[in-house]
Amino acid sequence: MQRVMIIGQPGSGKSTLARKLGAHTGLPVIHIDKEVHWKPGWIERPSAEKSALCAEIHARPQWIFEGGHSRTWPERLARADTLIWLDLPLRLRLWRVFYRTCRDYGRSRADLPENCPERFDPDFWRWIWNTRHTGKESAARLFQSAPSNKTKHHLTSRRAVQRFLTSLTG
Repeated sequence: MQRVMIIGQPGSGKSTLARKLGAHTGLPVIHIDKEVHWKPGWIERPSAEKSALCAEIHARPQWIFEGGHSRTWPERLARADTLIWLDLPLRLRLWRVFYRTCRDYGRSRADLPENCPERFDPDFWRWIWNTRHTGKESAARLFQSAPSNKTKHHLTSRRAVQRFLTSLTG
């Protein structure tokens, strides 16, 4: 395990899993929201800039790369040796987003740039709702298209995620 790609919709636990995997493996963890998607102050980078940053990260010898910018998923998957799809129920994901917003309200989380304080953002909540089917379909297509030489994990519950992490520690 040298290059791990973690995908999933908001609240699925991508950042948490990436941190835990990074602690276990010693691999560098890349949070797309922190290093690619956002600049400080909730300023979104232009798409071309995001793609260029992703390409630079993909070229590195080791990484745990969690998150979206799905237009670069094929290149990321080509470099990854492991693909993890966190496919948790919408109800749980919504709860997690609500909980982390309350817990970290007014502060920037570790997986976001500085000056990106957690907030209740109606547009983000609408986006979670509006992409609940299309986001899952995109992840499913990527997962199914992954070549047989990739190690794949489709995790659909908190228990499955815990079993996966336990399997690493043996």
